[in-house]
Amino acid sequence: MATLYTHQGVNVRKTWLLMGVFCVGVLALGWGVSWYLESPLILVAAVVGAVLTNVYSYWYSDTLVLRLTHAEAADPGTYRELHRTVENLAITAGLPKPRVYVVTDPAPNAFATGRDPEHGVVAVTTGLLALLDRTELEGVLAHELSHIGNRDILVATVAVVLAGSVALLSDFFLRTLRWGGDRDRRMHPFVLALGLVAIILAPLAASLIQLAISRKREFLADASGALLTRYPEGLAQALTKISAEGREMRHANTATAHLFIADPFGPRGGLGASLRALFATHPPVEDRVRALLNLPVGDGDAVRGEV
Repeated sequence: MATLYTHQGVNVRKTWLLMGVFCVGVLALGWGVSWYLESPLILVAAVVGAVLTNVYSYWYSDTLVLRLTHAEAADPGTYRELHRTVENLAITAGLPKPRVYVVTDPAPNAFATGRDPEHGVVAVTTGLLALLDRTELEGVLAHELSHIGNRDILVATVAVVLAGSVALLSDFFLRTLRWGGDRDRRMHPFVLALGLVAIILAPLAASLIQLAISRKREFLADASGALLTRYPEGLAQALTKISAEGREMRHANTATAHLFIADPFGPRGGLGASLRALFATHPPVEDRVRALLNLPVGDGDAVRGEV
């Protein structure tokens, strides 16, 4: 029977695969620029950069995410009920109690981060605490704890650093091509064009991988959270309220957007909505609510993520 932890092993393997693909991509770009500039030092720098970035993304990406989102540790006295709810859900889920953080922001939202359950973090905005009632808040927190239990926060948090690093490295390599002097006149135009396209498209490819990971894991966490609380209506009502509020977070960041339970940039309607939907970090709220309200929480198949 499927459980809250069914996808742990899969997501750990996804993380290693993501880090491996990142290494190969950076080394390929580094080799190309190194060959073009006839400078082996650039390839050496690419190797060192890939290794250091992977190490940092695994061990310290949660710290980076907390800084980017301006999250602060929730005082146990001020946020006693929040701590109690997180602790009760963690006990029910068989997880260590994660660290609890609060983001001072009127936009209702929440996210989880951390490389494993022992280093898990759950963060909520002050807007979320003000908007939701107890059962709705439990639904949101169960969703975030499900991310921790499934270990898909490991994939998502590592993706924050790696996607950003690919963009920075691609920009760096593109700038270094200017050092090539007259070599571009000796190079076949097709080879030069191919290299430029690879460098320019690398950040886009990294972002698309990041988005694909995010959309799929939201359905799984919704289903797992409903299994944890045995009350899918609570999370469904919370998602409806969050969507209706339509606020953009003060410190919304494309690098961390996929970590949140709802798009921190708010609804993206109007001109170009279809194009923006292609790059959306979350599936439509209507689809998530429909899946939750039709979810047989008494059945173990409910957490398979096929909703």
